[in-house]
Amino acid sequence: MTSIPSPAAHRPAGPATPAGRPVLVAVAHGSRDPRALPVVRALLARVRELRPGLDVRLGHVELNEPLLTDTLAGIRGPAVLVPLLLGRGYHVKHDLPAALAGAPRVHGVVAGALGPHPLLARALHTRLLEAGWPAGNRAPGHALVLAAAGSRDPESAADTSRTAALLSARLGGVPVLPAYASAAAPTVPQALAELAARGLSRIAVASCFTAPGRFAAQSAQAAPWIVAAPLGAQDAMAELVLHRYDRAAAGFPPSRHLLAAGRG
Repeated sequence: MTSIPSPAAHRPAGPATPAGRPVLVAVAHGSRDPRALPVVRALLARVRELRPGLDVRLGHVELNEPLLTDTLAGIRGPAVLVPLLLGRGYHVKHDLPAALAGAPRVHGVVAGALGPHPLLARALHTRLLEAGWPAGNRAPGHALVLAAAGSRDPESAADTSRTAALLSARLGGVPVLPAYASAAAPTVPQALAELAARGLSRIAVASCFTAPGRFAAQSAQAAPWIVAAPLGAQDAMAELVLHRYDRAAAGFPPSRHLLAAGRG
């Protein structure tokens, strides 16, 4: 595939990556919330602790520095872009492959989104327990709304629904209804109302967001009971980032700018 020159392509590239060990480029969305960037950096610090010696870098789609295009401009050689996003959508399918296509010194792959996966369900469960969700067996009258960002892409909704099913199974069958902060239905208030109409009285909100931001805060405001914090810097999340990296990197040397289908 012919690469498209990037506006940042004239900048000096960093040192070449050691053969057989692609750079892990974690790609966050970016947020105006000042809490978001420290949380993402803390997550990547855990990734580095779990995989000493791995070159781990950060890039953002928008709103925060470094932007992904600038991060890629500093790399020469193989790289795996791991989206810190929790389902498939426009950024994973279009923006990240386009950024690779505009980085002439980089050849690599885009890993799968972080969700759905059992490790993601584990991370969601941990945050719920921290917020006051009862440990042990299923409690009568309890239910959950899984609040996610939302996308017009039907595969994104399918991923969120699968994550909701994994979380429900982990919690012993507690009803978990996916809901969205934008671009898709039901909204978080609509999902809460639906569960209340079923006679469920203890309805928590699980935040399916990597870091704090506008959508996470908006979803939390609707919660009638406990609300879990965004996923942030947990071991399960760091393990999931590395799992996606390993799956995508397993096929190196890839065709230039190949989009990995890393699911599972």
